[in-house]
Amino acid sequence: MRRLGTGIGWRPEIADTVERMPGIDWVEAVAENVCPGHLPDSLLRLRERGVTVVPHGVSLGLGGAERPDAGRLAALAERAEVLGSPLVTEHIAFVRAGGPLTASPRLEAGHLLPVPRTRDALRVLCENVRIAQDALPVPLAVENIAALVAWPGEEMTEGQFLYELADRTGVRLLIDVANLHTNHVNRGEEPVKALAELPLEAIAYVHVAGGFERDGVWHDSHAHPVPGPVLDILTDLASRTALPGVLLERDENFPGPGELERELDAVREAVGTGATARGTTDGRERPAREGTRSGGAASEGAGGGGSVPPAAEAAPAAPDEAARQRLALAEAALLSALVAGTPVPEGFDRVRLGVQARALAAKRADVVAKVAPELPLILGSGYRTAFVAYAQGHPMRGGYRQDALDFAEELLMGAHPAQGRARRELRRWWLDRSGPAPRPASRLGQVGRSLIRR
Repeated sequence: MRRLGTGIGWRPEIADTVERMPGIDWVEAVAENVCPGHLPDSLLRLRERGVTVVPHGVSLGLGGAERPDAGRLAALAERAEVLGSPLVTEHIAFVRAGGPLTASPRLEAGHLLPVPRTRDALRVLCENVRIAQDALPVPLAVENIAALVAWPGEEMTEGQFLYELADRTGVRLLIDVANLHTNHVNRGEEPVKALAELPLEAIAYVHVAGGFERDGVWHDSHAHPVPGPVLDILTDLASRTALPGVLLERDENFPGPGELERELDAVREAVGTGATARGTTDGRERPAREGTRSGGAASEGAGGGGSVPPAAEAAPAAPDEAARQRLALAEAALLSALVAGTPVPEGFDRVRLGVQARALAAKRADVVAKVAPELPLILGSGYRTAFVAYAQGHPMRGGYRQDALDFAEELLMGAHPAQGRARRELRRWWLDRSGPAPRPASRLGQVGRSLIRR
């Protein structure tokens, strides 16, 4: 894997800062937020300077029961080609459920949800990854995610699951050390054990991010400084293998340039400390520990990978449709409980599921406020309360723009405290956006000017 170096997540809010920051070797951009025909000037300038840009997808849903959507794969491939990227990345997660496999309405999570670590789910995921690999012009790397809930009856640890996925498909791994810390706090999983079981030679690069703890639950917010325990996991990983690249993620609550640079310095220091413990800073590996392995299922004791997981004994058979249907029913039941208020599936922690459901509703409210910034202006301080109440009984039926329209329509059709001018402005906003094209005499400008005056 080519060396990437030290990078940072490119976001429009910090584009100017990223361009001016010293020591940035590469950036990562959310694939769905990049339009191939209209690349941001900032990304173009970075590319001209030789800064690598990697598209990072969030909506493919490789861990879902259905095969990857050809249109989404084509869009990801187009972004990789336009950006001249050496690889693309996605997540080991499902983001939607329902549909033909379950004969039920399709539900959108608007969030990355964990895949059960079972043999059924592994076979489905492996086939989905192979389909994606065949459709993409560059290598694919997939990321471990953070989770608030654990599936009952899991058959593998996270490290074993990742090992088998990489071993069976040859896919690269994007290891998020912040997510390992999240799963440690929320699910009691030991990061050291996960690192010991990873196929280290499959690592494409590493994510580092911040979060916060509330009532015993760690929230992977990407909006807070990177905490010490996450840097400690990064140091441990760097002590095991030379890391091709490390990237700092920040999605909200952006600090000033000085603080971002200090966070990057802390990341570099953690990697350097690990490299020193490994006995080198020039990328050469230290000798393998006894009883470990790297490479495929047949290579023993060649590097710093983990022990052979039990699942390795099973043949990497492709899933049959029955396996896909079993996974589809399980994921649909979980997602329906989270976003539609249906009963909690047997074996899940009801309290944790409630925390996750509220977090999903809050995230929807935040994203809709960005996609449709007029709504918080129109509704004022009542926006968030109204949206969270709406979200508890109204699952997403499309993207966030559709979610904004559905929310406004529900307010207009039901009883809502927004009356008078606010209700008229909400109705104008909805009419201007709900049709196939903007109305000839658009009132959006009038609404905006009215809101500014208020």
